Amino acid sequence: MAQVEATTERVVAADAEKVFDALADYRETRPRLLPEHFSEYEVREGGDGAGTLVHWKLQATSKRVRDCLLEVGEPTDGELVEKDRNSTMVTTWRVTPAGEGRSRVVVTTTWKGAGGIGGFFERTFAPKGLGRIYDSVLDKLAAEVEK
Repeated sequence: MAQVEATTERVVAADAEKVFDALADYRETRPRLLPEHFSEYEVREGGDGAGTLVHWKLQATSKRVRDCLLEVGEPTDGELVEKDRNSTMVTTWRVTPAGEGRSRVVVTTTWKGAGGIGGFFERTFAPKGLGRIYDSVLDKLAAEVEK
């Protein structure tokens, strides 16, 4: 089993603190940022950054649905880490200043992929598909914080 990684980034016209606060708000803002690939969204504990426990289903393809139960941590300033209790998937959101009134948002998801030919296809196609999903999230994030 090989490590699979998908990374997407965007520069947003808003201060890093405002962008981070929007991402860390799992009760109000985060549900508005999720595209149709996410369903059954539910905050089970917390709701604001570290200590949050959130559930959703992620439909990456027409045949592949992940049931995710994510523990949220904040290991460093400007960083949210979502660790899935149901798999090896970890998503890290990093928000850093990118000049006056701008910030860079980088989202990276990693997981242990399948072996064999299935693993080859997963490593080849899954990062692109997940990248498109997170492009949509980042589009909605930009619309939310650039108001």
